[in-house]
Amino acid sequence: MPSASFSSSRSYVRRSRRKGGHRIPLPSRTQSTEPCESVPCPNNVTGSAMAATACAGPSGSGGGGSPPVPAAAPATTAGHHSPYDLRRKSPPAYHEPGPSGTCSLPARKRPRTSLSQGVDVCNVSQYLQYELPDEVLLCILSHLTERDLCRVAQVCKRFNTIANDTELWKSLYQSVFEYDMPLMHTAPCQFEFMTADECDADNPWKESFRQLYYGIHVRPNFRPKKDSRIKHFNTIRAALEYVEERGGCGSTATSSSGSSPCAATATASAGAGAACACAGAGAGAGAGPCACRRAAQPAPALVFVHQGLFQEECLAIDTDVQLIGCAAGNVAESVVLEREAESTLTFAEGASRAYAGHMTLKFSPDATSTMQHHKHYCLEVSDNCSPTVDHCIIRSASVVGAAVCVSGAGANPVIKHCDISDCENVGLYVTDYAQGAYQDNEISRNALAGIWVKNFANPIMRRNHIHHGRDVGIFTFENGLGYFEANDIHNNRIAGFEVKAGANPTVVHCEIHHGQTGGIYVHESGLGQFIDNKIHSNNFAGVWITSNSNPTIRRNEIYNGHQGGVYIFGEGRGLIEHNNIYGNALAGIQIRTNSDPIVRHNKIHHGQHGGIYVHEKGQGLIEENEVYANTLAGVWITTGSTPVLRRNRIHSGKQVGVYFYDNGHGKLEDNDIFNHLYSGVQIRTGSNPVIRGNKIWGGQNGGVLVYNGGLGLLEQNEIFDNAMAGVWIKTDSNPTLKRNKIFDGRDGGICIFNGGKGVLEENDIFRNAQAGVLISTQSHPVLRRNRIFDGLAAGVEITNNATATLEHNQIFNNRFGGLCLASGVSPLIRGNKIFSNQDAVEKAVGGGQCLYKISSYTSFPMHDFYRCQTCNTTDRNAICVNCIKTCHQGHDVEFIRHDRFFCDCGAGTLSNQCQLQGEPTQDTDTLYDSAAPMESHTLMVN
Repeated sequence: MPSASFSSSRSYVRRSRRKGGHRIPLPSRTQSTEPCESVPCPNNVTGSAMAATACAGPSGSGGGGSPPVPAAAPATTAGHHSPYDLRRKSPPAYHEPGPSGTCSLPARKRPRTSLSQGVDVCNVSQYLQYELPDEVLLCILSHLTERDLCRVAQVCKRFNTIANDTELWKSLYQSVFEYDMPLMHTAPCQFEFMTADECDADNPWKESFRQLYYGIHVRPNFRPKKDSRIKHFNTIRAALEYVEERGGCGSTATSSSGSSPCAATATASAGAGAACACAGAGAGAGAGPCACRRAAQPAPALVFVHQGLFQEECLAIDTDVQLIGCAAGNVAESVVLEREAESTLTFAEGASRAYAGHMTLKFSPDATSTMQHHKHYCLEVSDNCSPTVDHCIIRSASVVGAAVCVSGAGANPVIKHCDISDCENVGLYVTDYAQGAYQDNEISRNALAGIWVKNFANPIMRRNHIHHGRDVGIFTFENGLGYFEANDIHNNRIAGFEVKAGANPTVVHCEIHHGQTGGIYVHESGLGQFIDNKIHSNNFAGVWITSNSNPTIRRNEIYNGHQGGVYIFGEGRGLIEHNNIYGNALAGIQIRTNSDPIVRHNKIHHGQHGGIYVHEKGQGLIEENEVYANTLAGVWITTGSTPVLRRNRIHSGKQVGVYFYDNGHGKLEDNDIFNHLYSGVQIRTGSNPVIRGNKIWGGQNGGVLVYNGGLGLLEQNEIFDNAMAGVWIKTDSNPTLKRNKIFDGRDGGICIFNGGKGVLEENDIFRNAQAGVLISTQSHPVLRRNRIFDGLAAGVEITNNATATLEHNQIFNNRFGGLCLASGVSPLIRGNKIFSNQDAVEKAVGGGQCLYKISSYTSFPMHDFYRCQTCNTTDRNAICVNCIKTCHQGHDVEFIRHDRFFCDCGAGTLSNQCQLQGEPTQDTDTLYDSAAPMESHTLMVN
């Protein structure tokens, strides 16, 4: 409107016509703007023409084209009001017309004026602007088009307030777009539904209208409002042809710059005649588009596809066009594109900023048709294009091919928030060097793999939900690549993630669980990096690696599997490091059939079976792991396997620490093995490991048990603080022990019995509770250059028809003597030094003590022992010489032999109380040998 000013320096607020009516105070005259301005007009203009002039804006006298569009300005209201909360504005005080011919405003109160011939048009204008009730004005404005409504908002502040009413724009918006919420379009290919509370705009419906205004609509048989400049078409093809004719320009209802008429709303203030926010002068004077419009890049064409089923249209898009569903309720379900023969929607080269969103894509080939459709898809993205596909439902009934196919160099789409489910083939297929970003999609219940990645394709897939497939979840093969992050993969019939034939994906922060077979399956020279994933609750192993595959498995949690944690077989390899593997039903890591992985820095614990199981010629480097609290052996090595275990902590197991059996071999170096319920290390049945530099301690049984033909080299180990013997050798076993330290045992140092053999060289054996070396029951070891000292019992004891070769040993400072030989024992003794032993047994006998005083349940002195027929002693009872002389004087007694025992008389287990001992103790039979070690039940479990 042309600028005008009030002729008075004062203004008054008009009283409302209704009691309690809302009032809007006029701005103070001290402000820099006037509240409203009158329109100069000739007296012969009719009232209706005046009304049109008042609303027409500055282009009312322009020359022919579309009116220039002022810049966007926010509404004057602070919030969103309903139509009945709007306030009516009172006019200022009335003054006589001035000499300039302008109409002055009416007085405080004036009579109602009817529209008849000869009426002053200025009064009519003032009535429309100030006297017409809000409700009536809202009703009138509800019949306007969006362009006229924006023009009305530029008349004055009151019209601006009413024309920006939220409900008014919501009604207009939904009549055009049908959406239940405002859809914001802040950038090309970016659309987002927002609630009114989430949007920063004063009027979200109007702001959304402004952003979407340049679109054209596919709405079959729809009749738009009269004078509406929004284009409507009956078919998608017709709309795309229209776009192509216009050169792909997105603006159909505005100027070629693509700006919206909703941007024309300006604040109704005095002097606010600027046509644009960036430049006020020159509007309507032929100055051309303003600088802000010249700088803006034209947006891709926008096509709204309204509710309906579109079946006969073959859509191949090779330009920048944006297709978006448009309907109330669930938009994607209401807009359906379906084909039976060719691909439903195809993006080809040139579609760099194309978009398809909020619609359903179906490919339903005729089952009776003979036409081949293995190269047709619901959605196809080919070479050198990068469309965005958003919030689409994708369904394919084809039993071959895939629902979505992305192929070719330069194919780089963004596919997000889509539902690719219930397809009779592969869900998403990325191949032939294609790339793209695929995020937040639902991929489920597909007949084949949820995702295929092949032939150097390198997609980025984030936060997808891939589940309940009738095949594998994600399948990368034939050199497929890809980056997979934060995906949820579960309940697939085969593996959650399969890698094959040179594929090398990167999989991070995914959760792969509840698979009906395994979690991750890498085979046939597959590679890949699996980092920081959660792999759990799968029916088979959490990770399978086989057939020369070499993946990296790092920092994953692999737990609660119904079988094992990591299963490496068939010459598999791989780097398994920094993983937390626990709670699995079988071994935490299983290595077999010539597989040779690197396993390091893992925690393998609380398994329902063993920790690490190496069998059937398995190999591998196993280092710096912590293996603990497993139900069976911490590490099993068997059947020709030769792994190397270095610097591991293997502890707190419920059976054996490390178990070699059935020709298990390998190296056990610098490990810390402690606190097991059974032996720290067991070697049996032809196994021949090298055990070097380890600490084997704190066991609740023995330290090392070699039995049933076991072999092995034990060298430079520290074996200490075990509840029973540090080393047990029995039943035809023949190990070699060199330079070990065996000390502080709660039983003997080394116990050799039941035909055990072995070579013991240069070992330090000291501070053990029983004999440093006990040789019994037909055993025949060789002891050379050992130091056996500071024992709490004898240094070396040989009993029960055993023999031995003792050469150049030093045996000293032992409590019960240096070398104690039972009756009938004749060892080969050469060059030994036996000195400074305490001989506490002879001292006790000489002092008349019962020998039970110097023995215990685990420490038995060697001396003469007897039986008493009068006291009915059995073969398992023994009585020391001093008790025979004192307690059993005059009884029928017999000498048995010189051997190791403790006195049952002193222990209080006979009918007569010992006269040399105090209170009786509760005990069972006298044991002539150390307690037998507990053998592993692992084989029984297998």
